[in-house]
Amino acid sequence: MTVGRYAPSPTGTFHIGNLRTAVLAWLCARQSGSAFLLRWDDLDVTAAAEHEATQRRDLAALGIDFDGDEMRQTDRIDVYRSVIEDLRAAGRTYRCWCSRREIREAAAAPHTTVGVYPGTCRDLSSAETQEREAQGRPPALRLRTEIDVRPFIDTQVGDVIGAIDDFVLQRGDGTPAYNLAVVVDDIEQGVEEVVRASDLLDSTGRQAHLYDHLGTSEPVWTHVPLCVDDSGDRLAKRDGSLGLDAWRAAGGTVATLLEAMAVTFGMPGGERPDSTSLLDGFDRDRLPQAPSMLSSSGARLSLRH
Repeated sequence: MTVGRYAPSPTGTFHIGNLRTAVLAWLCARQSGSAFLLRWDDLDVTAAAEHEATQRRDLAALGIDFDGDEMRQTDRIDVYRSVIEDLRAAGRTYRCWCSRREIREAAAAPHTTVGVYPGTCRDLSSAETQEREAQGRPPALRLRTEIDVRPFIDTQVGDVIGAIDDFVLQRGDGTPAYNLAVVVDDIEQGVEEVVRASDLLDSTGRQAHLYDHLGTSEPVWTHVPLCVDDSGDRLAKRDGSLGLDAWRAAGGTVATLLEAMAVTFGMPGGERPDSTSLLDGFDRDRLPQAPSMLSSSGARLSLRH
């Protein structure tokens, strides 16, 4: 038995890829007889109560249920800051004044690993520090790491070598960063398996390394392929990608959506009126490794692998 969770960000309406991941996370937990927890990752400034309400409605429509009390990140700022202060007191952090533009330019320099912060502010002299302080820009706080990679095992991907850099723990505006908050939350909730979309795979090495810093064993990682549109592009809430309301407006039902999802889980077709009906025959070892395509045909919409 492993405790699972789903941790959506209420920053827009779910697209069907979000819902597919939620169903998969629910299936993995329920099939093993585990608790399944709900947490709202609402630190993003665009998070809003109306988005949370819509997301909650869509999850309920698919028959996804949760155990225990909900957790909300905006209620836990003091917890994150306490962890950050412990890391700072242990000498594991440093201040960083780099703007996003400066980070992009530095990361694009020759001999720099793509997407990895090169440590521009890691070992500033006293004069350099004073110069940056005088500019008045509030600094972010980064984790001082001593390794370049952090290997981990994913149940779907296999052995992964995760790139590690001095990632941000607290943004310049004082908001705890996602990588810090999600690890602290998962530790407190006792989460033992993290099921999420594969676009978060690149963050996992950093998060696993933070588990090391906090002296706690990492969970089981399960990253599942994304849903993509007709052009092969990933679905995104910000792009107004297809959601449950649009599915219904095109003539689809919850049952036909779950049937389409089942096919992308490597299961045979057949009507499934609710998520519970997916439990029979679900086998995570049959999950396809390629993304699933969302396509439209006339008045109907379908998911096809």
